[in-house]
Amino acid sequence: MSEEQTVTYELEGDIALVGLNRPDKRNCFNPTVMKQLREAIDRAGEEAKCGIIFGHGDNFCAGLDLRWAAENWKTGRSERLPFPFNRNTYFEAMARGNIPFIAALHGATLGGTRGIFIGGGGSVRVARLLGFARMQDMMLTGRVLKPDDAERYGIVQYVVPKGQAMAKAKELALNICKNAPLSNFAITNSLPRIQDMSYDDGLFFERMVAEYTRSPESIERMHQFLDKTAARVRPE
Repeated sequence: MSEEQTVTYELEGDIALVGLNRPDKRNCFNPTVMKQLREAIDRAGEEAKCGIIFGHGDNFCAGLDLRWAAENWKTGRSERLPFPFNRNTYFEAMARGNIPFIAALHGATLGGTRGIFIGGGGSVRVARLLGFARMQDMMLTGRVLKPDDAERYGIVQYVVPKGQAMAKAKELALNICKNAPLSNFAITNSLPRIQDMSYDDGLFFERMVAEYTRSPESIERMHQFLDKTAARVRPE
């Protein structure tokens, strides 16, 4: 019996489109989704310059598959973890992988409800975006943010009309693909780590990364700017 296809993959030019494909379950996560998602992320890192993750159907993702959890966590806390302990590496492969990823969110975008602690690195990553106090408030009260609030709090960077999330994500991805790949890699992997460092360590690490990303391509791009052959930077 073949495995259910819970994650789709499509290469559109230099952009990898990774879709959560359980629309009847609001694209919630179970071990099959996690496995196929990691495979898609790894493939995108080899084939594309930028990735987009989205949800098929009316929702992005409703978090953990509670039916699966209820059937597999029958005795509560177990000596055997439901996922491998390093399961967060599935998300880290996207957050700090070979290429940048854009999340095109719509509909339900949830996690960490119904008497369970948030997983997937959310208590670490999202709390760094929101701040501790807001994260604690949301977890204690089950509060769901509206899109404008999510943008104001720094969880999302753009809010677009309904049905236009993918179009905006592709627009951003095309711009990102124009960057030097080594610069994209450095931005994706260095900035989150610098935020976890002390001020002095961050400055030291910044200098190392700046030296690392100095390449023939970066020198050529500087010459294009000086020769006025490069596209001008314009405000939105």
